[in-house]
Amino acid sequence: MRFYSSLKVLVASAALSFAYAVSPALSEETTATLPQAARIVSIGGSVTEIVYALGQEKRLVARDSTSVYPRAAFELPDVGYMRQLSPEGVMSVNPGAIIALEGSGPREAIDVLKKASVPFVMVPEKFNRDGIVQKIRIVGHALGEEAKAAELAKSVETDIDAAEALTAKVGERKRVLFILSTQGGKVLAAGSATAADGIIAMAGAQNVVSDFSGYKQLSDEAIVTAQPDFILMMDRGGGDHAAVERDVFANPAIASTPAGQAKRLIRMDGAYLLGFGPRTAGAIRDLSVALYGDTVQN
Repeated sequence: MRFYSSLKVLVASAALSFAYAVSPALSEETTATLPQAARIVSIGGSVTEIVYALGQEKRLVARDSTSVYPRAAFELPDVGYMRQLSPEGVMSVNPGAIIALEGSGPREAIDVLKKASVPFVMVPEKFNRDGIVQKIRIVGHALGEEAKAAELAKSVETDIDAAEALTAKVGERKRVLFILSTQGGKVLAAGSATAADGIIAMAGAQNVVSDFSGYKQLSDEAIVTAQPDFILMMDRGGGDHAAVERDVFANPAIASTPAGQAKRLIRMDGAYLLGFGPRTAGAIRDLSVALYGDTVQN
């Protein structure tokens, strides 16, 4: 442990690999309760939100760059983007444990961190209500806060059920195209097995390009064929909303769709919309109202 206390960001990867290899007994991925005194690195926005929701934020020593809520999290050191982690960066804060959301990477970095002499908890990611409840329970167990986690999980579950019920009786489901970016005039859209696909379904709508998984560039023909009623995008903050709208609807393929003709664009905070954490019920309600208007108001 004295070695890790002095570990710096510029330590060579080879040296790290050697150091981790000499302590195999502590290298297994674990779902056991972490020591109360553990200095925890939280990787994944929803994981960090859950830690705060359980009142355990004082145990955090660092977070990743997707952990942007609550605002207090910005006071913690940032170990980098969850999908582009470096073992050196994570270990530089001398953690006593790591809790990471599934999808963190790259794989080589995660493999090294799992072999480090600190407990490592990987939290599964599923883009539905049950997935959120599971995340809360796993994080709560890791923190030794099972009772609080059970209470939070029940509250979140009830709120999500109520939010999803808002659109239970709507007629024709709105068709939604989630666009991650339009850089270079290329439309990068969300298919199935994505957070965008999950939240669209929970808000009672239909993802128009669910015939592929992950994110993919769409051809003009595919956009026209999809015929979305709404375009959904992340609001990255600080941008010119009018400029974004202008750029989106300047695309001839999008302009020819019902969404383009009516200029229907919904923008929501990315962490809120796609986080699948304790705030998801609110995101479902807000998206449902944006899609269906007063017909789904309580």
